[in-house]
Amino acid sequence: MEKNNKNLNREIILSKKVWLVDKYNFFEYISVMLDGWVWITESLESVNSKISSTFFRQKISELITYINSWDSFSRAMRKIPSVFNSSEVFIVESWEATWQLSLALMKLSDDLKKIYDLRKKIKGSLTYPIIIFLFIFLAIAIVMTYVVPAIKPLFQDSGTELPIVTQTLIASSDFVINNYPLIFLVIITVIFGIMFYFNWTNSWKFALEKMILWTPLIWKVYKNYILANIASTLWNLVWSWVSIVKSLDLTWKATNSVTYERLFEQIKEKVSLWNWIVKSMEEVDLEKNYFPSDYLQMLSVWERTANLEEISKKLNRQYEKEVDYSLANLTKWIEPIAILFAWIFVLWFVFGIFSAIIKVTDTIS
Repeated sequence: MEKNNKNLNREIILSKKVWLVDKYNFFEYISVMLDGWVWITESLESVNSKISSTFFRQKISELITYINSWDSFSRAMRKIPSVFNSSEVFIVESWEATWQLSLALMKLSDDLKKIYDLRKKIKGSLTYPIIIFLFIFLAIAIVMTYVVPAIKPLFQDSGTELPIVTQTLIASSDFVINNYPLIFLVIITVIFGIMFYFNWTNSWKFALEKMILWTPLIWKVYKNYILANIASTLWNLVWSWVSIVKSLDLTWKATNSVTYERLFEQIKEKVSLWNWIVKSMEEVDLEKNYFPSDYLQMLSVWERTANLEEISKKLNRQYEKEVDYSLANLTKWIEPIAILFAWIFVLWFVFGIFSAIIKVTDTIS
């Protein structure tokens, strides 16, 4: 074991991120091993040899060290917040006391699989539209940097006053050629800004989510994804006998959304004063922009019947389907928008060139 730790310390950690696929495989493997009456430390040592991420393997080694120091599994998880979030720790802690840890781990694994599949579906659906836009921008860049500069001397040498359309085309080409490092820098900054936006301050995240809110097609995908996640997380926590107020507190943390975080903080305060959950949601979202009517109706059925398992499963399934519908609608609209954008540029280019040719020909005549 000491030899493995030394080897891990020597390895260079390129990324301090644990991928969902590694995490749900980890929970599933430990659950299966525990069902087979294998000790927790032996299970962890076994799964450690199957993980590809150096960072995750290092953290599993720390987990083993904590457990060997007589910490419980949940307490050891709590000491590694970079890998295990609060809701996962609370679920494991609740089921440890009943000696049904394997059941909790398998449930965590199943839910992480659902989240992984949903994210994969969203990324897969957006790949095609992104490729279309990339090819359009590449074509525009080639025209602006190579084609327009090649024909520009023909018009300038004629001594004719060029049409405004042609002037704007040439001016745009000059701007791109003279400022391409700045343009490239701005594009890279925007891309990396979006990629790392979860590491920004809450004010930045809130501003970005507000911008997404005013983008109807994208907002619908984003909102349905979060609502599906809320239903799953809330059910897991209440199923693990975590109090309602604490469950609400942990649920907004699992959404990773500043907008929903602020809403759930208000909901938690109202519920702690003995208000109903659905009534609290209606009060903080009067226009039902964040919690749709059907979502609230299903939750009210749970409040009346205490049948959270079935209701949460139905909500989760329903909003996973809503994500599918929203993605289909988004991709359906993106393609014609991309084609329209391409046609606008082509018309601008053709009209600019041909109007200049006509003007030069008239002058010569």
